[in-house]
Amino acid sequence: MTTPTIRPFKVLGIQQIAIGGTDKTRLQKLWVDMLGLEVTGTFRSERENVDEDICTMGRGPFKVEVDLMQPVDIDKKPAVHTTPLNHVGLWIDDLPRAVEWLTANGVRFAPGGIRKGAAGYDICFLHPKSNEEFPIAGEGVLIELVQAPPDVVLAFAAL
Repeated sequence: MTTPTIRPFKVLGIQQIAIGGTDKTRLQKLWVDMLGLEVTGTFRSERENVDEDICTMGRGPFKVEVDLMQPVDIDKKPAVHTTPLNHVGLWIDDLPRAVEWLTANGVRFAPGGIRKGAAGYDICFLHPKSNEEFPIAGEGVLIELVQAPPDVVLAFAAL
């Protein structure tokens, strides 16, 4: 495994943070009622054991999501509530190239591959734990890579 000198993708910025708890209405008290974030959508997946409210701050290409998550079934996995800061999502300018390059360089991905996420963007997750085959991982943090839409790519390029 050799690391190429030129990375074929860019991390543009924070797309989201996801916060888990046993009751998302308790999370809403702080994030919506006290801090003023707006609930802009919801997402529910039995397969991913998640019931979430998608809240936002900021505007346009610099908008950041704060996903307030609770498990559909508290006794099933994944247990989205057991790590209060569940994951961090990063905008990526070219997700397929990023996955290919990172995998070739020993980064471990969680099962599921590239797929549509709750907000409608293509996503995948870096595994929080490494293994022998893939010695690089999130060191305990789940990291979501999110394909940035063209307007976000252009906005960050203009900075």
